[in-house]
Amino acid sequence: MINELLSEANTKMDQAVEHTALEFGGIRTGRANAGILSRVTVEYYGTETPLQQLANFSVPEARMLIVQPFDKSSIQAIERAIQEADLGLNPSNDGNIIRLAFPSLTEDRRKELVKVVHGIAEDGKIAVRNVRRHCKDRIEAEDVSEDDIHRAEKELQVLTDRHTGKIDEAVVRKEEELLEV
Repeated sequence: MINELLSEANTKMDQAVEHTALEFGGIRTGRANAGILSRVTVEYYGTETPLQQLANFSVPEARMLIVQPFDKSSIQAIERAIQEADLGLNPSNDGNIIRLAFPSLTEDRRKELVKVVHGIAEDGKIAVRNVRRHCKDRIEAEDVSEDDIHRAEKELQVLTDRHTGKIDEAVVRKEEELLEV
């Protein structure tokens, strides 16, 4: 039973790390990246639809992202959704494609975004620690010896440290990406 609890905790911690990485993808850097549009939804025939299901993305140059809708009649709705997403990007369309030019970031804005990244990382670590706490409570409720409980808690701490380490590595990568001029 303890192994099942640890396996479940590992899965939930993996999900917390993945969620944190997805949140990092939504933070705009100076370079074009289709990941910034991952949370944009478009009202398409009365239904909120993720943008990825309505268009192809390409990056012809470092600061330009091109959105090419599958259905040309949806171009206005896609453009409106991008503007309403408040990404700091101004879409321009020519009737067939939407161009998104990524302006270069100022030094102050870069430092501000680094703080945002650290906040997201801390939220991810809190999620990992919450999984640890819930699992620890469930382990202690099990009818097993003190030695088994102690061993399981040590293993749980190793899992926690490994997952918080993954978040720390992702923070370092995102910081380097943000501070790169």
